[in-house]
Amino acid sequence: MNHAPVTGTRPAGRTLAERVPASRRPQRTATTRRFLMCRPTHFDVTYAINPWMRPEEGADRARALRQWAALRDLYRRLGHTVEEIPPDPRLPDMVFAANGATVIDGRVLGARFRHPERAAEGPAYLSWFADHGYATTRAPRFINEGEGDYLLAGRTILAGTGFRTEPRAHEEAEEFFGLPVVTLTLVDPAYYHLDTALSVLSDTEIMYYPGAFSEGSRAVLEMLFPGAILAEPEDAAAFGLNALSDGRHVLLPSAAGRLARAVAARGFEPIGVDLSELLKAGGSVKCCTLELRPS
Repeated sequence: MNHAPVTGTRPAGRTLAERVPASRRPQRTATTRRFLMCRPTHFDVTYAINPWMRPEEGADRARALRQWAALRDLYRRLGHTVEEIPPDPRLPDMVFAANGATVIDGRVLGARFRHPERAAEGPAYLSWFADHGYATTRAPRFINEGEGDYLLAGRTILAGTGFRTEPRAHEEAEEFFGLPVVTLTLVDPAYYHLDTALSVLSDTEIMYYPGAFSEGSRAVLEMLFPGAILAEPEDAAAFGLNALSDGRHVLLPSAAGRLARAVAARGFEPIGVDLSELLKAGGSVKCCTLELRPS
């Protein structure tokens, strides 16, 4: 598997999380979630809009389907509800459901994609929400790529910009959801969405890769989350931060072994998942998963 180049310095202090005695680790409780996913029936790599995509290599669709189905079934075994949006044969990246919208308190802010190859995904996802009884939806004015760049930590939205989502969209999200938005600037094109460089573990805990962020954004993260887990470059390149936590279980790529150990040292239960075929298009666990947060 080919990886995009990794930049940034090796962060200090990562091993501290692994030294926490078991008796001092907090007890974690899973919260039942509802997710929206899209079967990769038409998945392929036919264009390149991020450093991970190599059209000349293509993709093994059957393998992608098996890996995706394993993730969906794992969610269900853990007690979560998974709904599915029908795939569109014109949209090979529609499998990355996290980009399709942002749903908080039952309110749906649709996505508006930067690249024309994915533009039709925004209306497709909004139509699904309209057809499934979501009364408050908005087609956005400004470019935002859904939960790819909007991550909810407690009652604060961490919002990425730099490659896809526009800063003006952060103001739109703040007004629509009525929640504070913290802007974070991404500087490494290998980590073009926030959910490739940062993962929310609980209302007050995150893990992230410092090398993906501007100096100012690193300072903001250090201030807001002084005890955050800092990912090694190798685990970041394995998309280890494109993870999903239900408060107890943390689903992340199997290749991110050191990050899994750091998560376990904090009392979470890491579960390794193989989505290597979908990584050829620049996506993994979180990219495939849009959380439907009720009102």
